[in-house]
Amino acid sequence: QVQLVESGGGLVQAGGSLRLSCVVSGRAFSTMGWFRQAPGKEREFVATISWLGGSTAYADSVKGRSTISRDYAKNTLYLQMNSLKPEDTAVYSCAGRSGGYLATRATDYGYWGQGTQVTVSS
Repeated sequence: QVQLVESGGGLVQAGGSLRLSCVVSGRAFSTMGWFRQAPGKEREFVATISWLGGSTAYADSVKGRSTISRDYAKNTLYLQMNSLKPEDTAVYSCAGRSGGYLATRATDYGYWGQGTQVTVSS
């Protein structure tokens, strides 16, 4: 059974930091990503990483403030978020896909976690 389980969300003040984790079990993915969805808004791309090569891509809204990374031994995906803003408030979900290119569309990913809530207070 394939599982993606996120953790690390919470309530933080503006300017603070959080590190999200996504533990993967049941299979390996060529590419993984983080997406977020705020209330009343569509799901949006945050960051993606090539699992083997380590290439990354970021949404403009988080570029320079966030870092996506992965740990082979722990089969875990991370998203380090710094200088958080109230507009970063959303449910953050990790996703996996078999394709090798860095995909930024949610429809390119076939496996999803349940999400973790991030709330940034002003």
